[in-house]
Amino acid sequence: MNKIVILTGAGISAESGLGTFRDADGLWARHRIEDVATPEGFARNPGLVQGFYNERRANAADAAPNAAHQALARLQQDWQGDVIIVTQNVDDLHEKGGAQDVLHMHGTLAGALCGNCGHRWPSPATMQVDEPCPACQAPAARPDVVWFGEMPYFMEEIYDHLAEADLFAAIGTSGQVYPAANFVQEAAISGAHTVELNLDPSAVVSNFAETRFGPATRIVPEWVDELLKGQP
Repeated sequence: MNKIVILTGAGISAESGLGTFRDADGLWARHRIEDVATPEGFARNPGLVQGFYNERRANAADAAPNAAHQALARLQQDWQGDVIIVTQNVDDLHEKGGAQDVLHMHGTLAGALCGNCGHRWPSPATMQVDEPCPACQAPAARPDVVWFGEMPYFMEEIYDHLAEADLFAAIGTSGQVYPAANFVQEAAISGAHTVELNLDPSAVVSNFAETRFGPATRIVPEWVDELLKGQP
């Protein structure tokens, strides 16, 4: 077992204080997804969208990585093969926890994107409506996050990794957002052992060969310890 591919979702960051889509009292609960996480919503009310992501950016900046993030970084460092971390999260807690070369398939709060020319640059802490692009000067800056209806990033690279995986793990994912929800099947087709680590069963839990349930800060470090102890 040389190559491990790990998909993480909002559940791994929940214990760091960052809410998920489905938290009853979280940031997302105050807005409709179609208003703040679609290109159409941004076109209708850019002020609402910029304000929403400014608040998310501030929350993420104040958050600290938890034991689950740190355990995955330790796995990357100490595993004798490759450990690829793919995340649906737009926070930087994996990097804060020590992980390297994380594939942010849904973009990142730390980035800005020009809707006119496609230029990318580090986002300011607060983005304004009509923020100018530093490359083309168009007032078309938006958060560099993938909204519903847009194509996730790094998909060709991710599918290549899934085809080569000996072990695929999904951590803290709902299994309700595609194409990520289908990664377990892609990995299994290529012969990978598959495991879900989650607080509760996901929508695609039946596709996994192995399941472990509980808080990420407990079950992820335990799983990493087992993997590292089992190395030759």
